[in-house]
Amino acid sequence: MKEKRVADSQTEQTYLMRPKYLNGYGKLFGGQLMGWIDEIASIVAMRHSESEITTAAIDNLNFKESASVDDVIVLRGKITHVGRTSMEVRVDTYVESRRGIRKIINRAYVVMVAVDDCQHPIPVPGLLVETEAEKAEWEGGEKRYALRKQRRIEGY
Repeated sequence: MKEKRVADSQTEQTYLMRPKYLNGYGKLFGGQLMGWIDEIASIVAMRHSESEITTAAIDNLNFKESASVDDVIVLRGKITHVGRTSMEVRVDTYVESRRGIRKIINRAYVVMVAVDDCQHPIPVPGLLVETEAEKAEWEGGEKRYALRKQRRIEGY
């Protein structure tokens, strides 16, 4: 199976914060953001695997800042690590100023699995790691994979 580059599946999505996305404190509802993260991670994984996918885990989700009504929200997703049937997708969420300056408000790592029509896992293309940043992400992905495996053993 042919390897793919990180850039081949990288995806960006933009939203304008509306009142329907807010929690009781007037800030971005965390559940809404989780839905957007899952959506963009799905698109990245489908592009990489060229198949149907399913979410296996949201491995890490750090809320760094909040967002309010009329803020522009930008989500960027990219593949950071692949296994035989799984793909780790990093999704960064930003608030973008009117001048286009972005401030990160969230980072998440999502594990997606490629599946066939019967929902059985299928192999995915390898990942061609080209830059130092991509190599660092790959190494982090190796560590996160080992940690997830250990957690499954421990029933966590």
